[in-house]
Formats: sequence, C-alpha cells, structure tokens
Amino acid sequence: MLELARREWGIHLADNPVRMVSRPSYNDERSRRLAPDEETYLLGALEYYERREDGTYADGSHNPWIRPIVQLALETAMRRGELFELRWKHVSLERRTAHLPATKNGFPRSLPLTPKAVELLRELPRSLCGRVFPTTPGALKKAFVRGLARARARYLDDCEKAAVTPQEDFLLDLRFHDLRHEATCRLATKLPNLIELASVTGHREVNMLKRYYNITAEELAAKLA
Repeated sequence: MLELARREWGIHLADNPVRMVSRPSYNDERSRRLAPDEETYLLGALEYYERREDGTYADGSHNPWIRPIVQLALETAMRRGELFELRWKHVSLERRTAHLPATKNGFPRSLPLTPKAVELLRELPRSLCGRVFPTTPGALKKAFVRGLARARARYLDDCEKAAVTPQEDFLLDLRFHDLRHEATCRLATKLPNLIELASVTGHREVNMLKRYYNITAEELAAKLA
C-alpha cells in the first residue's frame, strides 16, 4: 500500500517504514499418524455394500472404489491426484511397478508396488476408460468424510459396550493427505536410505521429505534392538 502511494499517488515518503519488518512464517506441517485401530475401523466403515432388495443400503460405503483407493494410498504413498490419474496401461503386476507420467512436481516417476498393493490391484475390476479408479475427487472427499463419521460412531459404540473410556482424538482431524504421510513413514522403516525413499514418494527435496519422515520412538527402538 505504501509503495503504491509513493509511485501512483505522489505521496512522498523517505522510506517504507515496514520494509525491514520480517514476514512471519506460516507453519502448516502435519505429523498426523494413523493408529492401527484407527485403520481397522476406517477400512471397516468403507466396506462396500450393494443396494438391498428394498432399495436401502447397509451402513457402509456406496462407492466400491473408495476403500481400495485408501488401501493403495497407504501402500504406495501416492498423492490423491496421482491415484486418480493412474492407468492400467502403466501398471505391471508382473514386475510390481506403476508408472506415473504426470505428477505434482512435473517429473514422471515409476514406483515399486508392495505385495499387498499388487494383490489389491489384481482384485480390482478393469474399467473401459482405462483408469484404475474411475471415480471423482469429489466423490472420494464425500465418502471419506462419511466413512470417518461411521468409523468413529462404531468405535464409540464399541467402547460403550466394553465399558472402556474412548480416546478423545480417535479418527478426529484425519485428512486423506495424512494417508500419504502415514505411508511414507511406513516405507521409511523399509527404505532408510532417503534417496531410495524419495524415488518412491516423488519428493524432489530432502527437506520436504523430512516433513513426512516421522518415525516414532517405538519404531526406532525396534531398529536398535
């Protein structure tokens, strides 16, 4: 505003008084991990159920692609956009690889598939459009949020039946992108070399990769045993 006043409005100031003020940095880093119990409840709530004979649905997902997307995200650390752009012609179940010609940072990459990822992909039906997941980001967002609500409701109900105190933060504030964080942390235990890990996740800078490298103290203790 002050520079505009000097250049355009003829208000002459000796100097911009705020030029030496440092802009505060915005810290949006997240370190949300997915606990094993949270994963169990979430995947259970995303189980696909077909419509009943009376036209109603069971208390589960109405979209058959949501649960596999979540599972593959946890196995590969792929971004949401990369999952939607994945094509069968770029997947080789024999070589256990998937090629991503277009990624967020503009660099194509090929990533290895875990045995669980291969099994998951092998069980998926093939769509005529060639996409591995022929659904939309909007449908994923809506189904994911609803699945979280169902999973937490079931968890609270189970805690009440078992007469135990529920965890207050169980499945709260979980985002789909946190699955990439969780997957990267899991891969880090198998690929301690950051260069190898970056080749899987697609990070171009090690500093960015460190944001996702949140191995727990328990996991470090297990490596030292």
